[in-house]
Amino acid sequence: MNWILLIIAGLFEVAFAACLGKAKEANSPESLYWYLGFLICLSCSMILLVKATQNIPIGTAYAVWTGIGAVGTVLLGILIFKEPATFWRLFFLSTLIASIVGLKFVSN
Repeated sequence: MNWILLIIAGLFEVAFAACLGKAKEANSPESLYWYLGFLICLSCSMILLVKATQNIPIGTAYAVWTGIGAVGTVLLGILIFKEPATFWRLFFLSTLIASIVGLKFVSN
């Protein structure tokens, strides 16, 4: 169950990064809603991370959490914000995913 909480926390990290990107693109009144979304997603992400670290080692949990956030944010940037999907970018993204999966397998 803690791993599920950790994955959801990572997805909320992606969501708060997306809110920041959308707030940057939005005009002034609309950007406030995106910043509110950012704060809500940030809070949910942190609360779930804290709950997950009660039974998962902090080093592993934090690395997986940031890894999910990094991978998700890069994919979001490529798919939504039209950032470039170069070979090296995708290569290193793949190595990051392999490292996250590896940490899961070597953790108790």
